[in-house]
Amino acid sequence: MTLLECNNLTKKYGFHTALSHINLRIGAGHIIGLLGPNGSGKTTLIKLIAGLLAPTEGDILICGKPVGTGSKRLVSYLPDHTYLGSRMRMRDAIRFFEDFYEDFSSACAFDMLERLGIDPSRRLKSFSKGTLEKVQLLLVMSRQASLYLLDEPIAGVDPAARDYILRTIISNYNENASILISTHLVSDIENILDEVIFLQNGGIRAYDSVDALRQRSQKSIDSIFREVFRC
Repeated sequence: MTLLECNNLTKKYGFHTALSHINLRIGAGHIIGLLGPNGSGKTTLIKLIAGLLAPTEGDILICGKPVGTGSKRLVSYLPDHTYLGSRMRMRDAIRFFEDFYEDFSSACAFDMLERLGIDPSRRLKSFSKGTLEKVQLLLVMSRQASLYLLDEPIAGVDPAARDYILRTIISNYNENASILISTHLVSDIENILDEVIFLQNGGIRAYDSVDALRQRSQKSIDSIFREVFRC
């Protein structure tokens, strides 16, 4: 089953081409790393899939539906910045998601919150950066979506927070869904990935399974990434 299909996808900002003629098929049941240096087009691609940007050329289908109201019901999106009001209490954020998304499980969210030892009455402005990243992720992962889009979910947080975030990603999706994770912190995340997409200068440099890439090169995905992008 094809969850995500991009056909000749191009996005331009004035004279700058952020993405150029992207053709992509992603099936169900995979965790896919969208890997590339800053400025490679990762966030632009995720925003196009999420329906926050319109393509200059080409089209996107999610479970066969064009990006729009219908497709947004299938996608759970975590942006690369804080998206909740700082004065909001945690329990209110959960209720907000419950009201907004039919597939959101408040029971799942409160359960993860309890395991984190976080008082639901606390205001978000009292959270550290790492804790705020965790609670934003648990809200996104408490939906029963078909496609999860996570834009830099582990950037700027400490190793302990990264471990929790990765465990949450692994344990909160089913075989009928897929997760697309944008990151440049490859060594921290490669052990949970099934497939990787190398994005460079707005184009796909490579798209393959992690096992196939490791077998051909006899190297880790992080080492391959560093060679491809000369990090």
